Amino acid sequence: MQAINEIAAKVRQGGRVDRHEALALYSHAPTALLGELADVIRERKHPGRSVTYIIDRNVNYTNVCVARCNFCAFYRPVGSQDGYVLGFEEIYRKIDETIALGGGQLLLQGGHNPDLPLEWYEDLFRGVKARYPEFKLHALSPPEVIHLTRMSRLSIAQVIERLVAVGLDSIPGGGAEILVDRVRKILNCYNKATADEWLDVMRHAHRAGLRTTATMMYGHVETPEERLEHMLRLRELQDESRGLPAVASAKAGFTAFITWSYQPEHTELGGFEATGVEYLRTLAIGRIVLDNFDNMQASWVTQGGKVGQLSLAYGANDMGSVMIEENVVRAAGAAFCMDEIEIVRNIENAGFTAKRRNMHYDVLGEPIFRQREVPRMLELAVARHDGDTSRPAELSNYATRSAAEKRLRRSELSE
Repeated sequence: MQAINEIAAKVRQGGRVDRHEALALYSHAPTALLGELADVIRERKHPGRSVTYIIDRNVNYTNVCVARCNFCAFYRPVGSQDGYVLGFEEIYRKIDETIALGGGQLLLQGGHNPDLPLEWYEDLFRGVKARYPEFKLHALSPPEVIHLTRMSRLSIAQVIERLVAVGLDSIPGGGAEILVDRVRKILNCYNKATADEWLDVMRHAHRAGLRTTATMMYGHVETPEERLEHMLRLRELQDESRGLPAVASAKAGFTAFITWSYQPEHTELGGFEATGVEYLRTLAIGRIVLDNFDNMQASWVTQGGKVGQLSLAYGANDMGSVMIEENVVRAAGAAFCMDEIEIVRNIENAGFTAKRRNMHYDVLGEPIFRQREVPRMLELAVARHDGDTSRPAELSNYATRSAAEKRLRRSELSE
């Protein structure tokens, strides 16, 4: 306990913990102590007891995916009757609904669909920006960017440059899972992106002046040491990005860290979900290790509102997104929902002031529902309703790669 007390004193004084100190805290420190240390750092970075949140919508534009990660219950193989691609007009309608609720951003992610070339994304982004010039696109996780490099035979930098030119505003941290290749091989996500490849996309994004987020999905096959390896690699890249001379003044790099527990239901991998206590310990050690990250986000979508609220005592300064729509975690059995009213209530009942923000963590103002009437949202929307098998007309504008899609198009032409 003496060593733990010494490490705790170092944290309280603003010192950076190394790998061995972090493991000692994570493995042996009482949960209350981890929470106390994380809260000290949160208060140091965010004095004034304000907690932020964002109103945006999580849209999964396709569930067709060739990556076939064994922890994912969302994807469908190429040619599946349950596979879908959202049409541009469908996405525009989702944006209209988001704006009606006070939102100004889409979190746009999807499967690695071989029949959606880079040009499809460019046309979609152009269409969004033409209709909604101020609306933000927080879009395409690193594995999706890598998928597009492989299909287009362009470099990471070239793909990012083309996407930025048509409206990409920032990149979400999806697909990180655990940034250790031993784990990624077991999870069958090594081929979609190695740890180095995931980090390299973020490195190029930061060099291009984009802000990004970082995530970690824990509680499957990794060890505590590998969770910390993940965090330390993020910390190292953040140090590098914050040192970029061209964009250092704009605080380039990762805006926030979001961690959540693996959701095992309906997955090939199976297993059990980690406890709420383990979530709080993992969030707290994230706040301690990631000393160069300004923001820690509570994952209420996997943990529920009350654990999300408790996260505010374990290092989180942000309640994340209203989300409006969610498909991936829902497919694995979690279906928590909180609209803006519920998020604000949880923040204020924990003794904080709720502030609405954007992706860059600029405070936008007071809750929308206190300024005007907005419809209550009692359950998260889905990508599509059951039974909707419609196909977007614009798909015919793009060359297809998969045999299944080629057969389908031939059958459509013969009808």
